[in-house]
Amino acid sequence: MNTPAAPSIAIACGGTGGHLFPGLAVAGQLAQRGCAVTLLISPKEVDQQALQNAPKEFSVVTLPAVGLQNRNYISFAGSFLKSLLAARKHFRRHRPAAVLAMGGFTSAPPILAAKQLGAKTFLHESNTVPGRANRWLAHVADQAFVGFPQAGARLCSCRVVVSGTPVRPQFQPRDPAACRAALGLDPARPVLLVTGGSQGATGVNNLVLNSLPRLRNLAGTAGLQFFHLTGAADAERARRAYAENKCRAVVHPFFAEMAIALGAASIAVSRAGASSLAELAALRLPSVLIPFPAAADNHQFFNAQAFVQTGASRLLEQHHATPEQFAALISELVEDIAAREKMQAALAQWHAPRAAEQIAESILQALCEPAATDAQRTRPSGKKTSTASPQTLSRAGVLGTWKLPAA
Repeated sequence: MNTPAAPSIAIACGGTGGHLFPGLAVAGQLAQRGCAVTLLISPKEVDQQALQNAPKEFSVVTLPAVGLQNRNYISFAGSFLKSLLAARKHFRRHRPAAVLAMGGFTSAPPILAAKQLGAKTFLHESNTVPGRANRWLAHVADQAFVGFPQAGARLCSCRVVVSGTPVRPQFQPRDPAACRAALGLDPARPVLLVTGGSQGATGVNNLVLNSLPRLRNLAGTAGLQFFHLTGAADAERARRAYAENKCRAVVHPFFAEMAIALGAASIAVSRAGASSLAELAALRLPSVLIPFPAAADNHQFFNAQAFVQTGASRLLEQHHATPEQFAALISELVEDIAAREKMQAALAQWHAPRAAEQIAESILQALCEPAATDAQRTRPSGKKTSTASPQTLSRAGVLGTWKLPAA
C-alpha cells in the first residue's frame, strides 16, 4: 500500500522581520516532522534579504501585497485583490492542508483563499494588542496562538492558545567573548547593541548618536563598545558620529546573524516589537526599550510595559527621552551587575522555548481531528468555541514525526 504524502502547510509570514522570523521557526519544526512547507512573503527587501539564508527545503512564494499606508484604500484594495488571486491560484496547484498566518498585511489573502478551499486555518499574534488583520481574521480562522496572554481576549471569535512567540533555534545563550571577536570587537570590553528592528529606527539612532559625548565621558561607560544596526538611511551618519567621538563601533544597515549580535551584547537598546522581545528573553539580555511611537494601537508600548512591569527591561519613551537620561541609564546598567542579573532572572519567564514546537504540534493534531460541524463549533451567540481549554492545549505533548491516521 502506498504511504500518503506528508501534509503541505503554507505559512504567511512576510512584511517585517517580526512576522518572518517566528514563521521560519515554526517552518523548521514542521519540516522536522516531515511536512512540505511553503513560505508566503511580500516583495519587500527585508523579506527577500532575510530569506537568502533560509533552508533550501522550504518553497518560497512572493505575493503582491502591500500594507495600508496613508489611508490609500484604493491602492490597498487593488493589492489585496491581486494577492488573494495569486494565493488562490497557487493553492489550487499546490493545495495545502493548513495555512498559518503570522500577522500583518500578508496574512489575510492566504487565509481567505485557504478557507475557500477547505484547508485548516491558523493565526499567530505576537503582540499584546492584536493587529487589525488578525482581529478580523479571528472570525474566520480555526485557531489562534498568542505570545502574550492579554492578546487572547481580543481574539475571542476563535479558539486561542497561549504559546509564546517562536524564536529560531540559534537564539540561546552564547559565549560573549567569542561573539564579540566574531563581530570585530574587543572580547574583554562591554558592548551596547543598538537595533531598531529589521528596517532600522531613526528615532533610536538619533537618541543614541546624540548621547555619544556623554557616554564617552561617564566613568561607567568610558570603555563601552557599540554594535549598531541603523537601517540603510542612517549607516554613514552613524559611522561618522562614532568616529568623531572616538568610540569603538561596528555599524551595519542590516545584520542577518542576530543571535551573534545579541550574544555579544552586555545591554541592548531596542524597539519593542514582540519578536525582538522574544529574542532578548531567549538570550537573557538586559535591555532599554524605546517603543515605536507610531505603531498601530501603540502596541509596542504595551509590549514594553509588560516586560517592564516584571522587571525584565527598562523603558524610555522616544518623545520624552533626552541624551542625558539615556546616557545616565546606560551608565547605571553597565556598572550595576546586580541590576542586570535581576533583569536576566525576570527575562526567563518571558522565554517560551517550545513555542514553535507547540504550534507545529497543534496544527498537525488539528489535521488529525475530524471536521467539526457548524453546530459543534458555534454557540448561540455565533462565536466559535473549543472542545479543549487553552490551558489543556498549551500543555499538549510532543506528537513527533507526522503520522497520518489509519485508513
